[in-house]
Amino acid sequence: MLSAVVRSALTKHTYVQSAVRAMSSSAGPTSPYTTLSISQPAENITHVELHRPEKLNAMNKAFWSEMVDCFNEITADPDCRVVLVSAAGKIFTAGIDLMDIASDILQPQGDDVARVSWNLRRIIAKYQETFSVIEKCPKPVVVAVHGACIGGGVDLITACDIRLCSQDSWFQVKEVDIGLAADVGTLQRLPKVIGSRSLVNELALTARKMYADEAKSSGLVSRVFADKAAMMTGALELAGEIAARSPVAVQGTKVNLIYSRDHSVTDGLDYMATWNMSMLQTQDVMKAAQAAMEKKVPRTVAFSKL
Repeated sequence: MLSAVVRSALTKHTYVQSAVRAMSSSAGPTSPYTTLSISQPAENITHVELHRPEKLNAMNKAFWSEMVDCFNEITADPDCRVVLVSAAGKIFTAGIDLMDIASDILQPQGDDVARVSWNLRRIIAKYQETFSVIEKCPKPVVVAVHGACIGGGVDLITACDIRLCSQDSWFQVKEVDIGLAADVGTLQRLPKVIGSRSLVNELALTARKMYADEAKSSGLVSRVFADKAAMMTGALELAGEIAARSPVAVQGTKVNLIYSRDHSVTDGLDYMATWNMSMLQTQDVMKAAQAAMEKKVPRTVAFSKL
């Protein structure tokens, strides 16, 4: 007879493989979106796939607003506990679709310098929100990168909580090559992701490519997989592990990790105390503790929706 551990492992493997097949069967963008495919490959997991493969997932006008709408919906969805972001086609993204958004950036409306500047600042702030909304979402976001991740792609992934990539991946802060300073998150988040300020400066000032092994050693990604198929399997397994935990605990952990990143230790501890004075008053603590004492895995515990 199979042991309980072996049965559990086989069940988990079958579950993951079925979910991966569901993710790879996307027929195109999910209405009302035109650049994103949204699916639920497994319980409590939402898969957001960049879906302009014929355009190398370049970020056009629609993408910038659709990401905000998508993550606002995810934030409010009690059935979602973790988000997995990936991309269809040959690469993760070629970055900003310059041809599509050039009129916004190069020809902002206004009668004089003050009014042109005011409108351009408003446009830039709107684009910044496209990735800030990922960071603001209390559900952990796992991003899986394959092939090239250029320009705006780096802005996107640095706003995510966990970054994975395939061995063929490379990353490029491209903006200086097109005559501008990156303005939607890379220069603010990348220094907090990578430990070396010198390396961040080098990447941002030279626009050189960073390949998978260097991305792993520098801390940009936490794991590198042999290929996209292996990466998606690993990403879904990771998402499943997160989704199996108490949503009160998981979402509270993300919120406090981000707060503590941007504040002093003293401020972070004070915020944590205020947070947990209410969040500790949950049945999830007793359920999780009981499961641990009975040597049960987290996914066997039925946590309420949050």
